[in-house]
Amino acid sequence: MTLKLALFALSCVLVADVLWLSSAPSWWMLPAMVAGWYGADLMSGAVHMYMDYRECRPGIGLDRLFFYEGSRESIEYLTMRDAAFSQLGPLERLIYDFKNHHPRPDALGRRSMRVQIGSTVLFTTLPFMLLANALFLLLPLPIWLLAGTVSFAIGSTFAQYFHGTLHRQDNPWPVRLMRRIGLLMNPQDHVRHHETLTCDFSTINGWSNPALNVVFRFIRRHGYMPDDGLVPR
Repeated sequence: MTLKLALFALSCVLVADVLWLSSAPSWWMLPAMVAGWYGADLMSGAVHMYMDYRECRPGIGLDRLFFYEGSRESIEYLTMRDAAFSQLGPLERLIYDFKNHHPRPDALGRRSMRVQIGSTVLFTTLPFMLLANALFLLLPLPIWLLAGTVSFAIGSTFAQYFHGTLHRQDNPWPVRLMRRIGLLMNPQDHVRHHETLTCDFSTINGWSNPALNVVFRFIRRHGYMPDDGLVPR
């Protein structure tokens, strides 16, 4: 399935769900949507944590790309990049991108929304929403649960885009409005993560950071996620 088709399919599913929700409104929808937004923030942080510390596959030149000191538009760099990336699967490419983001954070902000959300839509939120809608059609589940599911799906879909807005000065008015009302974090809330790489992994609003920070410290105390995973070897 192409990305364009996947985006269209997800949009159709979400619009249909919104129309379904509007046909039977309930006060329980509001707390469910807040819970769904929290869940999306939690998911963004958990994925971010995993990607930051998951080791890249060695021996294919990713370390040379990561530490390259010349122009990243040079023929030499582009040739090395193409040779290394041709050996990577989609997940491995994402893992490298997360590590490459730390020393070059502004590069994420320069990417288009389509690039930032493409992998999430194709491999996560579209399959998730298709399965969720099948369950809601087959089982007598409460309508407020669908509201939370839609909120979770929207937040998860745009998590990496929201991450990119933290590394860009010029953002559209919906992003600025959502920051003002607390649905999205401000850039200064994300600085601590880049300064330490050991806390505040969530990228939507940071509501889940306190819980995830406890989880991360627990994991580290038991010898998992060593610093060796932060850079390609």
